[in-house]
Amino acid sequence: MKKVYLDNASTTELYPEVITEMTRILSTQYGNPSSSHQIGREAKNELELARKTIAKNLKCNAQEIIFTSCATEANNLILRSAIKTLGVKRIITTKIEHHAVLHTVKVLQKEMEIQVDFVSINPDGTINYSHLEDLLRYDIKTLISLMHVNNEIGTVLDLKKVADLAKKNNAYFHTDSVQGIGKTVVDLSTISIDFLVASAHKFHGPKGVGFLFIKKNIVLEPLFYGGEQEKGLRAGTESIHNIVGMAKALEISLTNLETNKEYIKGLKDYLIKQFQNHFSESIFVGNPELTQHNIVNIILPLDENKSGMIVFLMDMNGIAISRGSACQSGSSKPSHVLEAFISNDHLRRPNIRISFSKYNTLEDIDCLIEAIKKI
Repeated sequence: MKKVYLDNASTTELYPEVITEMTRILSTQYGNPSSSHQIGREAKNELELARKTIAKNLKCNAQEIIFTSCATEANNLILRSAIKTLGVKRIITTKIEHHAVLHTVKVLQKEMEIQVDFVSINPDGTINYSHLEDLLRYDIKTLISLMHVNNEIGTVLDLKKVADLAKKNNAYFHTDSVQGIGKTVVDLSTISIDFLVASAHKFHGPKGVGFLFIKKNIVLEPLFYGGEQEKGLRAGTESIHNIVGMAKALEISLTNLETNKEYIKGLKDYLIKQFQNHFSESIFVGNPELTQHNIVNIILPLDENKSGMIVFLMDMNGIAISRGSACQSGSSKPSHVLEAFISNDHLRRPNIRISFSKYNTLEDIDCLIEAIKKI
């Protein structure tokens, strides 16, 4: 049975060049980058070259890049420290954020008694910018925390519009760009973002490593304490092979961005046409023209009793997909993202998230269509 992987929003296959680069580091650079001897300095050099590579591709200063173990850690660091260090009294977010943000905000609301305001969501899954502007009129120290690209439905945030609103109203702006970095251009020299988070395994890099951008002159406290690594913000010896692999993956992704984007957009267009031809009552969540090129969320014209089994049934046919976030994909509960803006009737029906990479083919989509026909 042919195996088809259509779950690239959950994680991605490593680029061969990334494996080569990581193997080189594992084979030759065993030093601790905090050590002052030559072997340590060589490891430190690899660390800083990786930092410069990432900064160059985002058009920011290398000292504004902090390495973490994952995006969840980075999000927690920002949200907690913004309250403790920056004096934030209110967080503005949405009910369709990744749980790394949403659950953290809810905990902070209880622990620190901060105010939490949710921006309303339009019927197409985009945020209501007018409502955001209204919320910002209140004179209270605020952090806006909005994801760049929604991981379940692919809606894209207008980063510049939000950044300009934040600046105009003296608010901080944090964006979880896990689904954006490596798949679209982000120019931090032209957009006034205070905090940005990314994760290597979403753009063909290794798992267990991510990074955080903190705008120059903003001082935060670490999430946990120990050594002085990463400007004192992230204690613990850096994972050099993972960090170097991440930098390589980002470099490759952005070098080939337009070519890959055009190819994947072709896959998405073909997928939509095939669903329209074979399952005409399917509903595409959000406006496919306004969503990220690699993500499609579809409500299927199938019986409600197949909702909880759809991922399993597809897996039995060799097709790897999700119902939404990989962190929640095995849950029988409805997606909290879809729950925020679609009708109860549609919510009860089976939905799937298809997410592409450069390694997918038209044949993969044909296999998907045939597998759904068997259900």
